[in-house]
Amino acid sequence: MSGSLWLKSPKTGGTPLPAIPRPRRDPRANRPDDAPPRTPGPTAAEPAGHPAPAGPAPDGRPSGTAEAPAPAAPPPAGGGLAADPLDELAARLDGFVAAAVHPDEIAAILESDGMTDEHIRLTYGRADSFSLAEDLYARVERRHPEPSAPSAGVWHGELWGCLLRGLVFALPGLAYVLAAPLLVAEHGRFGLPAGTVPLLAGAVTGWVWNQALSHRAYTWLGLGDRPAAARALLTGAPAGALTGTAVALMTAGPGETPAAVFAAGQSLYFAAATVLLVLGRERALLCALLPLAGAVPAFRWDLPDALRSGLLLASLAASVALAAVVLRPGLRRGAAGRGGPPRAASLPYGLFGLGSGLLVLHAGVADTLVSGAGAVVALTLSMGPAEWLLHRFRGESLTRLRTLTTAREFRRAVTGTLVLCLGGYLTVLLALTLAATLVWPGAPWPTLPRLVTLLLIGTVLWLGLLLQAFGAVLSAATVCLSAAAAQTVHPAAGPLTAGGAAALLAALTCVLLVRPTAHRA
Repeated sequence: MSGSLWLKSPKTGGTPLPAIPRPRRDPRANRPDDAPPRTPGPTAAEPAGHPAPAGPAPDGRPSGTAEAPAPAAPPPAGGGLAADPLDELAARLDGFVAAAVHPDEIAAILESDGMTDEHIRLTYGRADSFSLAEDLYARVERRHPEPSAPSAGVWHGELWGCLLRGLVFALPGLAYVLAAPLLVAEHGRFGLPAGTVPLLAGAVTGWVWNQALSHRAYTWLGLGDRPAAARALLTGAPAGALTGTAVALMTAGPGETPAAVFAAGQSLYFAAATVLLVLGRERALLCALLPLAGAVPAFRWDLPDALRSGLLLASLAASVALAAVVLRPGLRRGAAGRGGPPRAASLPYGLFGLGSGLLVLHAGVADTLVSGAGAVVALTLSMGPAEWLLHRFRGESLTRLRTLTTAREFRRAVTGTLVLCLGGYLTVLLALTLAATLVWPGAPWPTLPRLVTLLLIGTVLWLGLLLQAFGAVLSAATVCLSAAAAQTVHPAAGPLTAGGAAALLAALTCVLLVRPTAHRA
């Protein structure tokens, strides 16, 4: 639930590809490898899509122009050569080839058009799409458009929006401060305070369900169908609230009924918050959370139980009411017969929510409840800056894609941007951890091992979100789940487990995201 999802694939952009000519070739004609060199495609001064005339034939007569698309003419009666199909292909794909930073991008274009190796051998005399791509890359001069000037919203609107989301992620933690005296029970289980098991069970269920639901709704939004996204939330959010409530009630032990009731309200809030965040109503959610500010005096003074319950119910009721208002477009029926994205595609996102949620819970397990809560608060608040830094990495990578001319330069630039963004996030996380320690009454200073573990968990979360944003969510989910399972089995191996997961995700990121094709829109 931490921010929007970018579902990208290595495509060549939003502009439709021009039709690639497939001229019929006379078997008696010379292969392009045997033909004399010809003038390459259009120069930098000529606009893409307007091919230049082909070079003269060996006997001095013009060999025709590469006009698109035209059937191949029969061989000239005088024994001259037909127009070179490779020149025609270079002219046709000039705009895409000129902007490519590596031949593999051109090979992807050829393969996406359905050109098989057999067709390439018969028509162009090259072994496969990669050989043909290398020839095209060598024939066409590199031309990259100048990057557009960044808008003011990149530094101001996006930053404040992401910080606002981080704030609304963290404010619900004040609900636990208000409810703490109401959840007192006699006996706990598994070495945890009484009431912890149903609270954690309901929270983890909500994380998994709502992460998958958010992905499905964001997919509809990416398709430009906001009513369909609202319909997905209208059916999925109540189902998630009921599922979380059922899990909390089933895991509640004797004397933990108040905690189970609170977990039911927590599940209902998760559902409402998911609706508001996905549909871009962060400010409305912030207004709904304002009653929880009444928990601030509770750090110093004891508040009446009636006031505590009233503040909790007021915030919950406001969240549900606002979510119901923004879901009104979902009541309208969409176009008949439209299927939509498969539900199974959202499962890896739910698994990533499970793994990352368990890692955050492990970060909150400390010698004292206060020190553990401070770590969780810092991680939660850091999700806002983390989202903004993800946007910055994406934007800087696209700028490098437009301005650099070689794959090596692009790899170096993207790697440097990745290091800067990750370092910036860890700096913010460290500052938030120290600030939470200073303002939280009675919070002890974190020890060096716990601080290192927290930063490693932050690295895992940020790199996992980055891979998720570029479509490699299954890899991120697998690593996060494995790390969470290892910490559950061996809690003492926390730093080692988090360090191994961070190193593995860093390696995956360097392999997958330094390729130019990974950043094609």
